[in-house]
Amino acid sequence: MQPQHTFKLGRALACCLLVAASLTTNADEIKTPVMNQADRQMVNLPRTGQDMNSVESQFGNPVSRKGPVGTPPITVWEYPGYTVYFEGQHVIHTVLKPSK
Repeated sequence: MQPQHTFKLGRALACCLLVAASLTTNADEIKTPVMNQADRQMVNLPRTGQDMNSVESQFGNPVSRKGPVGTPPITVWEYPGYTVYFEGQHVIHTVLKPSK
């Protein structure tokens, strides 16, 4: 009776090792370009706190507009070199797009 118990335990341990090995071998590598702080300083960008009307009058019409979505309402304006995020009517962040 003892040999059957050992066989079941060995098989269970082998299954656990196979599952653990398969979980660790399927990792993907994601590469994200790192922006230089100097890149932000060399470009005229919408400032935090600036309202939508002043952004549009200063930078023109965006290529696309998304939102508002959620609470608080978040709106995203896409420009050729950067993306502007608004909360309500005011800029909360401007993100430069990496140059390729």
